[in-house]
Amino acid sequence: MARKLSLIPVIFPAVLAVSFALLLSATPILAGHDYRDALRKSILFFEGQRSGRLPPDQRVRWRRDSALHDGSTAGVDLTGGYYDAGDNVKFGFPMAFTTTLLAWSIIDFGRNMGPELKNAVKAVKWSTDYLLKATAKPGVVYVQVGDAYSDHSCWERPEDMDTLRTVYKIDNAHPGSDVAGETAAALAAASIVFRSRDPAYSRLLLNRAVRVFNFADKHRGAYSSSLHAAVCPFYCDVNGYQDELLWAAAWLHKASRRRGYREYIVKNEVVLRAGDTINEFGWDNKHAGINVLISKEVLMGKAEYFQSFKQNADGFICSLLPGISHPQVQYSPGGLIFKAGGSNMQHVTSLSFLLLSYSNYLSHANKVVPCGERSASPALLKNLAKRQVNYILGDNPLGMSYMVGYGSRFPRRIHHRGSSLPSVAAHPARIGCKAGSRYYSSPNPNPNLLVGAVVGGPNVSDAFPDSRPYFQESEPTTYINAPLVGLLAFFSAHP
Repeated sequence: MARKLSLIPVIFPAVLAVSFALLLSATPILAGHDYRDALRKSILFFEGQRSGRLPPDQRVRWRRDSALHDGSTAGVDLTGGYYDAGDNVKFGFPMAFTTTLLAWSIIDFGRNMGPELKNAVKAVKWSTDYLLKATAKPGVVYVQVGDAYSDHSCWERPEDMDTLRTVYKIDNAHPGSDVAGETAAALAAASIVFRSRDPAYSRLLLNRAVRVFNFADKHRGAYSSSLHAAVCPFYCDVNGYQDELLWAAAWLHKASRRRGYREYIVKNEVVLRAGDTINEFGWDNKHAGINVLISKEVLMGKAEYFQSFKQNADGFICSLLPGISHPQVQYSPGGLIFKAGGSNMQHVTSLSFLLLSYSNYLSHANKVVPCGERSASPALLKNLAKRQVNYILGDNPLGMSYMVGYGSRFPRRIHHRGSSLPSVAAHPARIGCKAGSRYYSSPNPNPNLLVGAVVGGPNVSDAFPDSRPYFQESEPTTYINAPLVGLLAFFSAHP
């Protein structure tokens, strides 16, 4: 029986009210956050999302092996990888995006990670090992394991799951340039991470990225068309596949330095609509990321032929500034970036990551962003990104952290099967599909802390229901955390 939910009342202490004028100032606010602790926890979260056979050094001890026969119905080994969020499906599109952003976090901010760097690299490899399995057969990419409707009708631990583990793939006759393009981007970005750490593995990743990109480009189409019933409405690509092709080419250019990718980007910039929806960045829409990533070369004085991408990146930055911002970007009264559509923290972390990365590129080039009569300095962009991170960690009207296990007050009833059900150690007997429902609707806190998980977050009024049924607010995802890893790494070294 579902319980009646009461929203936590919204209180706006004067000290937490964030004015646009203050946001636009480049004066840092000292919140006294332990960014190093938050960084450690943000990476630890990924171990709680692992699928497959867990390694001896597994640190999230309440989890056990799961989904050990994934892929068997198709005659392939698809064990491993990550569950995307609070369910037990492996969705290839957001998993690949998560991998790309984890790799980018290490590429740009790995030097700030200290002892956590090795754990961040492990988090990338757990995913790339799976993506290599999913792309092992030329002309085929396995893009999902698990029937989402079957999975979502049950509330059970991944260790117990008996839902349909249907395998979904794209191939020449059933294209998916979006998910294949993102997979190529992930493999290419990860190849940079492993270039000096494991050269043979790095070459394997890059060669596979090249092959997968060629497949994505040659057989064009959206996986939402080929696999509509399986992937929609869960990770339906409403934005089109064109941005993923440019995004993959940009990462392949960065990873390989091959002229062919530069020529591809220049030739296809207009055809693949690089200038579209420039203030979007997430698992579905790569436009802002493409422009920021490519602009680094322009700012380094190496690539004048990419100048238009820098103009797009400047436009993206201006669209986020409070007081100038685009109609699609709002700020809550407490100062949080807000975009409609649910799971808002994915926008907060991914857009803030781009703000921080671009600010570093600008700093090295001694440049600012012109925004009409104003200009945005690198310090201003860093400050805006830092305010978003601080909001997540507790500088908000409710005075709570939105990262599980960080601070004294954080979400206790997250929408997450493994966290909300008793662990196998505590309850060795199987808990069936519908038997878990009482835990889902229970008012009690989750028995297992998924440390480091960042939930979807508060609504546009800064209100937050700490309740499992409110999944848009209370569900964590891998792609919320991935860009946050880079942000926390930087601020742990530059508090």
